[in-house]
Amino acid sequence: MKRLPVGLSSNDPSTIGPPSRPQSEGDLTTQPESPSRRSFFSKLGGAAATALAVGGITVFEPAIAGRAAEARADDIGPLTDAARQQAAQTLRTNLANNWGSQPLVGEPTNGDETLYADLAASYSKCLPHDNYGRVNLAAYSAYINALTTGSPSAFQAIPLGGGRKLTNPQAGLAYTLEGNDGHNCSITQNNVVRPVNPAPVMAGNQTAAEMVEMYWAAQLRDVAFDSYASSAVAIQAAAEINGLSGYAGPRNGGGQVTTNELFRGSFAGELVGPYLSQFLLIPTFCGAQPISQRFQTFLPSSAHLVNDFMIDFADWLSIQNGYQPSNAVAMDPTYRYLRNGRDLSAWTHVDALYEAYFTAYLVLQTIGCPANPGLYSSATEATYGTLGSPDAAATIGDVAQKALEAVWFQKWFVHRRARPEVAGALAHLILTGQGANTDVTLNSDLLNSEAIAKTHSKYGSYLLPQAFPEGSPTHPSYPTGHGAVGGACITVLKFFFNTNFVIPKPVETNNGGTTLSPYTGSPLTVQGELNKLAHNITFAHGIHPGIHYRSDSDESLLLGEAVALSILQDKAATYNEPFSVTITKFDGTTVTISNP
Repeated sequence: MKRLPVGLSSNDPSTIGPPSRPQSEGDLTTQPESPSRRSFFSKLGGAAATALAVGGITVFEPAIAGRAAEARADDIGPLTDAARQQAAQTLRTNLANNWGSQPLVGEPTNGDETLYADLAASYSKCLPHDNYGRVNLAAYSAYINALTTGSPSAFQAIPLGGGRKLTNPQAGLAYTLEGNDGHNCSITQNNVVRPVNPAPVMAGNQTAAEMVEMYWAAQLRDVAFDSYASSAVAIQAAAEINGLSGYAGPRNGGGQVTTNELFRGSFAGELVGPYLSQFLLIPTFCGAQPISQRFQTFLPSSAHLVNDFMIDFADWLSIQNGYQPSNAVAMDPTYRYLRNGRDLSAWTHVDALYEAYFTAYLVLQTIGCPANPGLYSSATEATYGTLGSPDAAATIGDVAQKALEAVWFQKWFVHRRARPEVAGALAHLILTGQGANTDVTLNSDLLNSEAIAKTHSKYGSYLLPQAFPEGSPTHPSYPTGHGAVGGACITVLKFFFNTNFVIPKPVETNNGGTTLSPYTGSPLTVQGELNKLAHNITFAHGIHPGIHYRSDSDESLLLGEAVALSILQDKAATYNEPFSVTITKFDGTTVTISNP
């Protein structure tokens, strides 16, 4: 059968495009446009791969013993029950054998856990600590014993300091029946295969730069992103970050960090247009239910309300020991479009983790984004359970869960990186003459920074102000769960949709987040805005609230992407429909997943 170009069926009325709903005057987005699900079904094609190519080089080619044994119907017709049962077993076995034959990637660490006798650079939140925040070594030993043995009873025996619990370390021991095992996930970056990189060392210049960046982000939480260019604090932040030798974030074409580059990622398209991705702004529908993209946010800090937390050492120590915070975050009674770092922090404080990417999927339908041109297309059938809307929606949730298992292994069983709130406490000890009470030293780029001095002037301590009363979640810092889930889910969206599509009628936030106005700058593509969304969300649960380093986010996005590609690779081999899909990865290289 000849395959027609996606969306070009001359006798398919669903290619006309999505209908629009009326909008009220004064606000472009009071009523979002409704997606045409029929159009989406007809445009979406299949995903079945027997080859995954990177830069034209095949890195995976499972020996699916006899494609004929699986019986694509246009070859030999449907199989008998017995033959189908055997074909299903053969397919599963061959896919599993492929991953089982991959070389072990190894899991390098930064060495901080063995470098410092007091273990101050390693994650120990919720365990008991002394008055200077040094972990009880017997408790830490029990914690390591549980992680080493994997015994459920050993996890039950970990001594805790307060009422908060460690967050699900055993998830890192779960197996997966799709894609590569989470304990052997390699990352292919710029066509080089590597393991997850070790986290930057606590005493190094990269951690110092990442901490300085977060101290500035705390100062700028209540400044609208579109006001950075005129903000004296943002200008000061960009100037200091620009001079940091360990800064690994984006720079402009002249190699400089300006207010436009602050707290952005380095993937293609991220420096174009507003700070916030269109997928966090454009209203949409979930079925018949409108989604306005207005959110409940935190109130700004002011002279009358301090809505930043853990700025007192006694409070920090109580939280580090695992006690519940004594105060609560103040909520804004007005629902708003996102506009600043505090708003983003509020969003990820309670999100459903893959929520942003499911919403992006809905927005892609609303704006009429066509399918990836390599997907299966037919003049006589519309996709649905395979390669259609239900498939795309379900796959987003599927890869999110698998990405969490993979990143949880890295967090608990490999890196155990202490959270930024700990680095801030160490800086506080050192700068208040109590440095003899820790074995850790910190880079002078942090200790001598304008950012930390400005924080001390404002709050009376050198601690890193947190946007959440409880500070970080109760699991290690590196890599991030939000980042890994984002990398995985966005890869799925790139698989199903045409990422070269230019977003029609883009918008930006104004009037304190109460309205949206048209954005009239450079064109914004789906590819660039998905890349932007990835960093918006992981930085919303990282740099902006002060709970994750930049490197946590950057590495986790690549890990999540690798997890999703391995799952799509296996999933693709299960389809009957032929296709060949090309995805542009975060690093700008391409992969092709095909089912010939």
